[in-house]
Amino acid sequence: MKNIIIGSGPAGRLAGIELGKLGKEAILIEKKYIAGNCLNEGCMVICALNDIARFLNSKKRFENLGLMKGKIEIDYAEIVTKIKETQEFIRQIHQKENESLNNTIIYGEAIVEEDMVKVNGESFEYDKLLIATGSKPIIPNIKGNKYGLTSKDILKIDKIPENLNILGGGAIGIEIANIFSSFGSNVNIISRNSILKGIDENLVKFTRENLLKYVNIYENQNTVEIKKDKLITETDEFIGTTLIATGRSPNSEIVKDIVDLDDKKAIKVNKLMQSSKQNIYAAGDVTGGVNLTTIARKEGITAARNMAGFTSAMEYNKIPQGITLDMDLSYITKNNIKSNFNDKNITTNPNKNTNKNDQSKEILNEITIPGSGGPGSFWRALTRDTGLSKIKYNENTKEIEELYSISPSSISDISYLSYLIDNVNLEDFSEEFLDIHPSTNVFQEIFALLRL
Repeated sequence: MKNIIIGSGPAGRLAGIELGKLGKEAILIEKKYIAGNCLNEGCMVICALNDIARFLNSKKRFENLGLMKGKIEIDYAEIVTKIKETQEFIRQIHQKENESLNNTIIYGEAIVEEDMVKVNGESFEYDKLLIATGSKPIIPNIKGNKYGLTSKDILKIDKIPENLNILGGGAIGIEIANIFSSFGSNVNIISRNSILKGIDENLVKFTRENLLKYVNIYENQNTVEIKKDKLITETDEFIGTTLIATGRSPNSEIVKDIVDLDDKKAIKVNKLMQSSKQNIYAAGDVTGGVNLTTIARKEGITAARNMAGFTSAMEYNKIPQGITLDMDLSYITKNNIKSNFNDKNITTNPNKNTNKNDQSKEILNEITIPGSGGPGSFWRALTRDTGLSKIKYNENTKEIEELYSISPSSISDISYLSYLIDNVNLEDFSEEFLDIHPSTNVFQEIFALLRL
């Protein structure tokens, strides 16, 4: 059985590991770096920079409380150097993981033909092929867009910009705005719509007023031109470097004439991660939907199992999400998940939520409380900035419908609380669930309130 994987990001890399564990050898073809966008240009770069930003913000907080004094200077060039060293170290680990399972890794640009892949002048026949080529930043059709940087260019900046204009009000733009405003840049967010569109308005309001309070936010602005040192909208001009963060599009060109694509150029797949050509699979950002590392990993593993002859189906019934800020904004919404994947022709488990149309399902209630005790929140209590948490639940069934949290520990809290959203009700959780204090303290308090 000849298995070829194109792309070694979270989807392709995990697919290779899964095939190896199942006793199937694979060839991984990678154009540039193993581990894909997440490690090399995306979320891990954001996390690394955010660690420094949080340190600076904590220092200011402790200084305001009179706990410490002293000036701290950061060296952005050295930060970039150390990030690149760490990336190289992690890439070596990822490569050894796959090679230890008898997989072959080839670096080069692949060309896909019917039943054959060409790379570096060599041809490889395949029985099963997985396309895991990820996505790329969307560059809007704006005059002077060549002067705009993207998230791929953050590690190419040689110093912290005095003025930074971020075009786009989604998660990527918000994360970058938080980082560079913490570093001392004057940051402007210029958004065509409202920021963080689709997220609970109370959490967006809190984020704007507390986590982005040093960022200038301009909504409902149409950008007409980008210059080398300026961004121009229909009503204003903003001096400084421009960074474009207007979304991502699938890297599907490699198979555009071989498999079916949707109207956004994403590869259409079924719940087995099969494309319209039965022996070609796709996983990760190239299939559209929510671009998350965790989803890409799961899809890659699912595809690999089916490639190896072990039937496995993807489910999208619970997807925790988070935005990396000084305090993370994390959430899971049962009702909004299915719409994210309509174009992917995914069928979720028919045995779950079969009574979704019952009238009892429509009787929702909610509780919102300030963030309470939890990891990293003790020294925030005096300044009343411990965050905000919210739960929406069914009054009759006590089933959890939506969870939102802004707190120092919200990402870890929401990650495994997302499991509970389909598996327990509120009474079970508040009475039976034990945890290591103070990890999910805020939600245990909410659930206790519901029992009063």
